[in-house]
Amino acid sequence: MCVQPVPWPEPDRQITAAIAAKYRGSRPRPLSVLIRDRLGEWLRDEDFAAAFGVRGRPGWSPSRLALVTVLQRVESLTDRLAAEAARTRLDWQYLLGLPLDDPGFDHTVLVEFRARVAEAGLEQVALDMLLARLVEAGLVSAGGKQRTDSTHVVAAVAALNRLELAGQSVRAVLEALSAAHPGWLAQRICVADFTRRYGTPMTSWRPPLGCWRRSTTGRRRPGCASCRRSTCCAGCCCRTTREP
Repeated sequence: MCVQPVPWPEPDRQITAAIAAKYRGSRPRPLSVLIRDRLGEWLRDEDFAAAFGVRGRPGWSPSRLALVTVLQRVESLTDRLAAEAARTRLDWQYLLGLPLDDPGFDHTVLVEFRARVAEAGLEQVALDMLLARLVEAGLVSAGGKQRTDSTHVVAAVAALNRLELAGQSVRAVLEALSAAHPGWLAQRICVADFTRRYGTPMTSWRPPLGCWRRSTTGRRRPGCASCRRSTCCAGCCCRTTREP
């Protein structure tokens, strides 16, 4: 995969008109719309050129994939949900400069993007460029306290996708067991409760926002309501221990 640097396209006229109609007057605009309106093009494809080759099939714009990664962290979205948002949500399409009929990208593109950025040591690029643009716009002043950890953003997004993968793996194993040995499985878990709680694929779930809630979701056993004690993971933003 190679990079052919191009500037961000201007927002589609139809999408711009729809955003203007939906958020008239004092109604607050979504974060993605504010980013585009107030900061403009604050990332460039050239900033990520070191992570990609000079030959091969042109890939999706890395600077806009970085925007998607930031919004993933803000909204706690898995790669599947983020790719779907880029295809269907007007505010995301406005930020990314996509037309209404744009097919978007496959969710696996985000996994490859994060891996390439990490391998090239470019995790700080998005943050450095964002802080420079915020200072230029007068939105951040010297001496203030800001959370400056791009690695935390990338790690948090990856954790959401690991949770989704683990949940889908458990569902696949239990579905296989229910087909091969239904009697054996019924003796070990409450099948009715499992179906009620985990019958919906995790790919259609909205992940919990809090670190503790995600940790509890990943540890809880099928049919068990008592597994509720958990400690926040290392590096968590809340850094607290909660008990029932």
